Amino acid sequence: MTAHHEPMTTYTATVTVRLKQGVLDPEAETTKRALERLGFELESLRSADQFEVEMDAESAAVAEDRADEMAERLLANPTIHDYEVEVAEA
Repeated sequence: MTAHHEPMTTYTATVTVRLKQGVLDPEAETTKRALERLGFELESLRSADQFEVEMDAESAAVAEDRADEMAERLLANPTIHDYEVEVAEA
């Protein structure tokens, strides 16, 4: 342990995972039809999952890298999903 390491800051990483364009999304299709029956006009509707991860990291960049790795390894399936990561101080 070095005496002059960076202080840790708590960050919230928001990972939004959605199906890639063109991948069937039966849940969204059902919801879209229901909304249209209620009189709402919409071009399209896509569902997304959102994960908020709080973590201590040396910097926002480190927190983002970690959240990226979480998405790559578990939260998203790169074959069918796109994801985006946003990081903010908690």
